[in-house]
Amino acid sequence: MLVEPKTHSPSVEDYVKTIYKLTESSAESVTTGELSGRLGVTASSVSGMIRKLDDAGLVEHPRYGDVALTDAGRRLALDVVRRHRLIELYLVRALGYSWDEVHEEAEVLEHVVSERLLARIAEALDHPTHDPHGDPIPDPDGKIVPRETRTLAELPVGESGRVARVSDEDSELLVYLAECGIGLGAWVEVLARGPFDGPTTVAIGVDAGRHEHSFGARVTEALLIEPGLPAVAESDQPAG
Repeated sequence: MLVEPKTHSPSVEDYVKTIYKLTESSAESVTTGELSGRLGVTASSVSGMIRKLDDAGLVEHPRYGDVALTDAGRRLALDVVRRHRLIELYLVRALGYSWDEVHEEAEVLEHVVSERLLARIAEALDHPTHDPHGDPIPDPDGKIVPRETRTLAELPVGESGRVARVSDEDSELLVYLAECGIGLGAWVEVLARGPFDGPTTVAIGVDAGRHEHSFGARVTEALLIEPGLPAVAESDQPAG
C-alpha cells in the first residue's frame, strides 16, 4: 500500500493527482495558473489549497515559485492514480463501459474505493500495467512500466506505429476516435502533413481494413504512438 487510505479529503487527492499528471511527462513543477486552468477553479482557491498542501508536507511552494510534489505528495498522487486507472479498466472489462464513459465514474469512485476492494479488482484483472486509454497503472509500490512513445504530431511522414495512449479527459475526442476506428493498438502510418500546421493524413489499420483519415492538431497531439511496424495483419478496434 502506498499511503494510509482515507487520510486525505477528495479535494487534496484531486490536487496532488493533478500536479502529478501535469508533471508526468517531463516537468518537475507547475504554476498555480496551470492548476487553476486544469481544475477549473479560481487562482485564489488554488493558492489557498496550495498553502494547505504545503503545511501538510505534500508540496513545496517557495514564495513566487512553482509548485512541486514532495516525496509524500508523490506517493499519495500515485496511489490516487492507481485507484483511478484500475477502476477505469474494471469498468471497461467487467461492466462493458466504453472508453469514453469511464473517466467521470472513476473520478468519483477513486475517493471511496477501499484498499480491499481495489486489491480484488487488481487480482481479477491479473494485475494490469495500463488502463483502457494506455495510461500506466502504478503498482502497489508506485512503480510504473515505462514505454517509449511519440505524439502523432511528432511522427515523421512515412513512419508508422501503434496507438499506445490517449488522454481520458476528453470524452468527445474518444468518441470521435472510436468512430474513426482508432483504439489502443491500432496501427497508423503518417502519409502526409500539410504546411503551416495543416492537417495530418494517416492510414489506419492494415491490409483489407486499411483506411485513411486527416486529423488536426487537437487529435495528433492527443495520440501517443509506439513507433514500429505491424507484426501481423489484424483489425484493430477501439476499446469498448
